[in-house]
Amino acid sequence: MAQKTLFITGASSGIGAATARAAHKAGWNVGLFARSEDKLNSLAEELGDGALVLPGDATKFEDQVAALQHLRDSFGQVNAAFANAGTGLNTPGTEKGDPAEWHDLVHINIMALLYTAKAALPHLKRQKGHMVLTGSAAGRVHIPGSIYGASKWFVHGYGGNLAEEMKEWGGRCTVVAPGMVDTAFFDEAKPDKLKPEDVADAVVFALEADPRNAVREVFLMPTG
Repeated sequence: MAQKTLFITGASSGIGAATARAAHKAGWNVGLFARSEDKLNSLAEELGDGALVLPGDATKFEDQVAALQHLRDSFGQVNAAFANAGTGLNTPGTEKGDPAEWHDLVHINIMALLYTAKAALPHLKRQKGHMVLTGSAAGRVHIPGSIYGASKWFVHGYGGNLAEEMKEWGGRCTVVAPGMVDTAFFDEAKPDKLKPEDVADAVVFALEADPRNAVREVFLMPTG
């Protein structure tokens, strides 16, 4: 049986890079997609065989289509895709929020995720494959005026809808929803919160579940 292959957006750092390491350790080939080609090259060098650098912009559908085709051509198949690329806001809330920031957030947190699903599904359908989406605890609760939170509510709703669509041909879709994670997403370190490796472990757990088990959501919160 051919080694399974996972496509990861936002793979250059944080949750994406941690997931690449965890999946590669579990025996998967990994397609590393992000804009930061230098970081991707460093990660691929660290991982060695089975890691493919795929530089591109997640907000450009054609970049994701080309990257997934290159990944399939390189490894023969694409079994899973992780729509992980995302961003936050410097000016939270609605009244004080910056519409230009909203525009960028919607294109990364929502449109780029839709592009990943659209570009990946033809490949996944051949393998009865798996889509994983990065949700958030912010997509489970109401936060005053939060545009970021609303974008994650979209991910949770869409993830359920996509799971039903993929179910028609034996595919699976999982939303991995962490609480606060100690990544560069925040200006200051959050040492008492979740680590990217915790989220990566949840992704691999869902991917490695028995085919009869469609893990629809994994919800993670810091213990403290």
